[in-house]
Amino acid sequence: MNILKILGKILLYGVGLALLFMLISTIFHKYHLKNENQKYPPPGRLVQVNGNNMHLYSEGHGETTLIFMSGHGTSCPTIDFKPLWMKMTNEYRIIVVEKPGYGWSESSSSPRDIDTMLEETRKALELSGESGPYVLIPHSMSGLEAIYWAQKYPEEVKAIIGLDPAVPDIYVNSSFELPQKSRLSIMYFISRMGLSRFMGQKDLEVNLPLLHSEELSNADKEKITAMFYRSSLTKGMLNELDYIQENARKVQVNGIPINTPMYFFIAEESSISIISEWEEILSEYISEINIGQIKVIKSGHYIHHNKSSIIADEINSFLNYLK
Repeated sequence: MNILKILGKILLYGVGLALLFMLISTIFHKYHLKNENQKYPPPGRLVQVNGNNMHLYSEGHGETTLIFMSGHGTSCPTIDFKPLWMKMTNEYRIIVVEKPGYGWSESSSSPRDIDTMLEETRKALELSGESGPYVLIPHSMSGLEAIYWAQKYPEEVKAIIGLDPAVPDIYVNSSFELPQKSRLSIMYFISRMGLSRFMGQKDLEVNLPLLHSEELSNADKEKITAMFYRSSLTKGMLNELDYIQENARKVQVNGIPINTPMYFFIAEESSISIISEWEEILSEYISEINIGQIKVIKSGHYIHHNKSSIIADEINSFLNYLK
């Protein structure tokens, strides 16, 4: 009986210490968020869409505007795409759109169905004084939004340049399985409580491989780290997964926009590991396009991080061909 009492007290103390640590972590996290928000204000423009501020970063000049659309879960799209867009600003105007819950954009309680997300992006561009036709450059899951944009508003889309992009069959007619909700909920909890601030440098570098980039400044690396603590696995990102298969089916039903020129850069050694048929499905999709091209590159899923020079040159050649 005494042993049970002792074990009960140890358990109680353990739970109490864990709760105390989480409380301290949350306070610590909110304190740093406040300081980081002041130290790293949005580098682009904020526009209010559906009652929330959306952040758009723009740079460069040119007759053609490139719209960068981030993959799911990218905590800081503006800097994530920088190794590529920094090579494009001499000839093009570049715009990085950060969806609600991404980067410097506020989270939104609006549904994450594909119509809502596309209209938010279009409205944000309109409020920023931008007008198409655009060249869309989606990474990963935002490939669905880019294709849907071309289906619904073909006059606004000059071409789609996919960075290891997703197409409808990835999520509908393949071995794709949604991540376990319980696992993602735990990750969301860790992020919101600020527990990710206690990870070691090696773990941080696994989540932010751009910390090794020679193309980013130390200031960029500080910003992307701060944004990781702020915007990794937000509620909006979680909600997107609830809609992903519904969104894919809607894009699939609308058919392939065969008259929209497309160029897909496909990662040969994709670290995404969603499905084994990734390269095959993307290659088959592009074969249906009237002006379609692919380039398979030995790279991980974030293909624009370390293959940006190759991709920039290929984009230039492709867009010059379309003139």
